[in-house]
Amino acid sequence: MKQYLLGIDIGTSACKTAVFDENGKVIASGTGDYQVYYPKPGWAEQNPEEWWAAVCKAVRETLEKGRIQPGEIVGVGIDGQSWSAIPMDRDGQVLCNTPIWMDTRAADICKEIGAKIGEDNIFEVCGNPFKPSYTTPKILWYQRNMPQVYQHTYKILQSNSYIAFKLTGEYTQELTQGYGLHCFDMRKGVWDMDMCRELGIDPGILPDIHASHDVIGKVSAKAAAECGLLEGTPVVAGALDAACGTLGAGVCHPGETQEQGGQAGGMSICLDTYQADPRLILSYHTVPGQWILQGGTVGGGGVMRWMEKEFADYERIKGQEEGKSSLVLLNEIAQKVAPGSDGVVFLPYMSGERSPIWDPDAKGVFYGLDFSKTKGHFVRAAMEGVALSLKHNLDVAYEAGASVSELRAMGGSANSLLWTQIKADVTGKKIIVPSSDTATTLGAVILAGVGIGMYSSFEEAVDKTVVIKREHEPNPANREVYDKNYETYLQLYEQLKSVMAR
Repeated sequence: MKQYLLGIDIGTSACKTAVFDENGKVIASGTGDYQVYYPKPGWAEQNPEEWWAAVCKAVRETLEKGRIQPGEIVGVGIDGQSWSAIPMDRDGQVLCNTPIWMDTRAADICKEIGAKIGEDNIFEVCGNPFKPSYTTPKILWYQRNMPQVYQHTYKILQSNSYIAFKLTGEYTQELTQGYGLHCFDMRKGVWDMDMCRELGIDPGILPDIHASHDVIGKVSAKAAAECGLLEGTPVVAGALDAACGTLGAGVCHPGETQEQGGQAGGMSICLDTYQADPRLILSYHTVPGQWILQGGTVGGGGVMRWMEKEFADYERIKGQEEGKSSLVLLNEIAQKVAPGSDGVVFLPYMSGERSPIWDPDAKGVFYGLDFSKTKGHFVRAAMEGVALSLKHNLDVAYEAGASVSELRAMGGSANSLLWTQIKADVTGKKIIVPSSDTATTLGAVILAGVGIGMYSSFEEAVDKTVVIKREHEPNPANREVYDKNYETYLQLYEQLKSVMAR
């Protein structure tokens, strides 16, 4: 009988599932959509039950499309978006929607608790800044604003651990998502009981911690009936999407770096020593004994999805006539605009901004418009703005002592040759592109493969499964114009942040 691995990716706008063979070839894939809800300014939340419904649809679609028998799936790996705070009761029910990584409703709580305990003291334990996007402030928000929810919470889960629970019935927490909780000791990988007390968080609601590749259970009869998998199929704990994407891009040695081109943007630098900086994000890597120093931005592929939705009616119609996607046509009009967009600069702060400025009030800005500018200028400037935010994070990482020679791109944005070249030119870094669309789910199935013993090590798994598609060298001729736009980019935020705060 054939043996395959299933990867499940809980993204911001949709879930993706993919079945791989042992050599990393995609046999079939599927998707399932769900909504982001914005009930109030600064709020962004999702319903985890909608995630599960989408996963069940996508898994069945994948098995059917690939003519795969459920018994041919020998392991399941799961990755998920960061900084959820899913309150579960003892009966396995979700008590309310979870705020997601874009949610900043707990900003005032962060200021209060940070002043009370000391932000430096919190940072010393967890290696991450105490900001409203993280999981911890959301738990404290439940305490104050939804006391009935907090009172009945048995465990707080993350996105991947929620899907693992739905598959196996086991409440778990794994290392890479620990970074969302400021009572997590980033040096030792354990809960810090003293910080739990300081923060006022009951440690009983924190699940036991597992390595990402640990088999935490098997698909239950109930889950099998809902999603179409075979009862008894092993499920591993899974990991943060950025960590799985980093692994799936082939990053498993110190110094190697992933460039993220999904809904969010940023990068992940592999480290073998603890190296924190309050302007950046530090988590464990999926590979034991390693960390990833991350720059996590709000503006990534989501910027282009927003532009396509709001401004590409013409391209959608033309694309149907020409048999092209609207995104390809947007790329074509951006390609006609010179590097630097003739002075148009975009701040991609479309839902506040995370690293390195950590400003929930930051706003998206187009600067440098006049009557000569076209839609192409807007599109190219948007691409360049995301690249400038990547450079900003890389520069801060360099100041923190982490040097990067080249980037491994992943996510849908890496499919754009133009956008990838812009990132290479803006950052001055060579960019290598593996199979970008599947890097995150590939990382998830590598965890499953290592967990069940299909691969003897992470290095063997990467060697067998990661294939390089193309490379982009930075064009030195564009250096001067991009350096000038970068100066404008930094100055715009500094000049406008007080206005944004109002």
